[in-house]
Amino acid sequence: MKVTAIIPAYNEEKTIGNVIQTLQNSILIDRIIVVSDGSEDGTVEAAARFPGVEIIELLVNRGKGGALKAGLDYCTEEVIIILDADLIGLTLSHVETLLIPVINCQAMMTVGIFEKGRMATDIAQKMAPFLSGQRALRRELLENVSDLDLSRFGIEMALHQYVENNEIAVEEVQLTDLSHVMKEEKLGILKGLSARAKMYWEILRFLIRSGLAKKQ
Repeated sequence: MKVTAIIPAYNEEKTIGNVIQTLQNSILIDRIIVVSDGSEDGTVEAAARFPGVEIIELLVNRGKGGALKAGLDYCTEEVIIILDADLIGLTLSHVETLLIPVINCQAMMTVGIFEKGRMATDIAQKMAPFLSGQRALRRELLENVSDLDLSRFGIEMALHQYVENNEIAVEEVQLTDLSHVMKEEKLGILKGLSARAKMYWEILRFLIRSGLAKKQ
């Protein structure tokens, strides 16, 4: 099976290079697509330093769901691996751990859970593993999620609901010594908390909208 890596990125010039480098070193990855989601820093330039990486530059921020839809529309590979652009400590082992169960048809989707990375991110993912941004999955799952581009930060919740409703095989995998940069670290305490609140609101809004749709 051919594999495309899609990296949605919003102002991640400091960390995206390490993520791309690890993916380029993996024999399992056929294509790497970076979707700059309205970035205002050097994210595009940082990604362009790596030969062969395909870059989609969205001029207006669409949220993670919109960025994923843009990347999905740009490729045809059967398996998609989605990674955040702000990961700290990504290794080839993490990439393989996510991909192999999907490539070997043991699961339609894997969800990566941080383990022994940093306490704050470990706890957050153990409390809400379905919100993890590190996944490998068959592209048909993404294609079957309605209004993918409108889900913004609700994309993980949309996938979670879809696989639960359709009893699709999902495997949670441990990503040891992996973490990511928290919003409060990127933006400062106040702006970071505001960005986090906005993210949770978008997730809640998706849940409300999907709940109302079911009742109709």
